[in-house]
Amino acid sequence: MEFLTFLAAKDKEILDLIYKAQFSVEENTPLCLLGKRYFGFLKRRQRTVVICTQNAMDAGGHNMPKAGHENGYDPTRVYIRRALRHEAVHVAQSCKNGNLLGIAKMKKIKLHPFKKNALKGSTRVSGNSKNELEAYWMEDRPRLVINALKKYCL
Repeated sequence: MEFLTFLAAKDKEILDLIYKAQFSVEENTPLCLLGKRYFGFLKRRQRTVVICTQNAMDAGGHNMPKAGHENGYDPTRVYIRRALRHEAVHVAQSCKNGNLLGIAKMKKIKLHPFKKNALKGSTRVSGNSKNELEAYWMEDRPRLVINALKKYCL
């Protein structure tokens, strides 16, 4: 799976926890064709996380990470890491019977305009704006994602 080359240590830990929670991971499935700005999905019933690596690479402007640039800014790397973390939040929510994790005060969450637009698209697909809002807030906080997976899925 190509997306693995874009992950940092915390993301690899998240991926390991997803597997330990008995979810599988797929890459570039037909779901990714719903739109070029979708970088990940959770198929709850199938217990499967989908990462849309090709969409992230197209949006990020290159195909594969450059050796020696693991910590430099790379839009593709950011998109894939956020997608994995976002979907991992949904995994933790799924382990909690689809409920919010309650880590953030929902009324106080503020998102960047880019994420607000993404929230609208994600809500159209999932139908659950509160779960999506929580996932967008947490996707930049890998330690919280790790803790949520451990608490609710293991």
